[in-house]
Amino acid sequence: MSVASAQYLNHRDAKLPRNPDGTVNLAAPAPRLPDGTPDLGGLWNAADGKFLTNIAQRAGFAAPFTPGGAAIFKERQDTLGRDRPAGRCLPHSVPSAMMIPGYPWKIVQTPSLMVILFESFTDFRQIFTDGRDFPEERAPTWMGYSTGQWEGDTFVVRSVGFNDKGWLDDGGHPRSEEMKVTERFRRPTLGRLEIEFTFDDPKTYTKPWSVTVPFVLLPDTEIIENFCENERDAKHIFFENPPAK
Repeated sequence: MSVASAQYLNHRDAKLPRNPDGTVNLAAPAPRLPDGTPDLGGLWNAADGKFLTNIAQRAGFAAPFTPGGAAIFKERQDTLGRDRPAGRCLPHSVPSAMMIPGYPWKIVQTPSLMVILFESFTDFRQIFTDGRDFPEERAPTWMGYSTGQWEGDTFVVRSVGFNDKGWLDDGGHPRSEEMKVTERFRRPTLGRLEIEFTFDDPKTYTKPWSVTVPFVLLPDTEIIENFCENERDAKHIFFENPPAK
C-alpha cells in the first residue's frame, strides 16, 4: 500500500496564546466560546501510537471477550493484522481513525453540529448536537451515526449504526453491528485533549469496557489531502513473505 507523505502547511494562528519566544503556550487554559461552552476546535494527533497497536493492552488490561470475540481477535493477532481494513485501503473507524500517529484530525465546532475531519483517507464524521435522536432506519457504516451533548465541560458523544467490518485498533479488537460507543471529550488545557471511549457490544464483549486516550494539539498547521493510492500491493506483503508462526 502506498500512502502520500505528509508535507504540512504552516499558518500562524493569531488566536493562540504565545510564550515570550513566540511558541504556542500549550499549557494555557482551554479556550471557550462566547456562550461559555468549551471550545474543542483544533488539529489533534495521538499522543501515543501504542494505543493504535492495542488499545486495551496499552491501557493495562485485556478486553472482556465473548468466545466469538476472542476467536476473531486471536486470528487477527496470529496473522499480525494481515487483513486489517486500512491495509486494503478501506477506512479506519472509531476510534482507530483518531489514534494514527502522524495523521491528525480536526474538530470543527458549531452550535448544531460537530464535524471531525480526518487526514487519513480524507475521511470525516458528523456529530449532531441539535437534539435529534438516532434514525430508526440506518445502514451500517464505518463511522456510525453520532449525536452529542454537553454535560458540564464534558462533550458526550453516543454512536450506533456501525458495520462489523471496522477494527477498533490495528491489533484487531473486533466489533459487531450491535456495538454502541460512548465518547467523553475533555480539554484540560489548550494543548491537551482526553477522550474516554466506552465500548458496549454484547455479541463481542461480555460487558462494556472503557479506555481513556490522550491527544495533543498541533498548532499553526492544517491537515492535508491524503488518499490510499494502491491496495493491490497489500496481497504481496504477506503472501510472498508470510508472517512467522
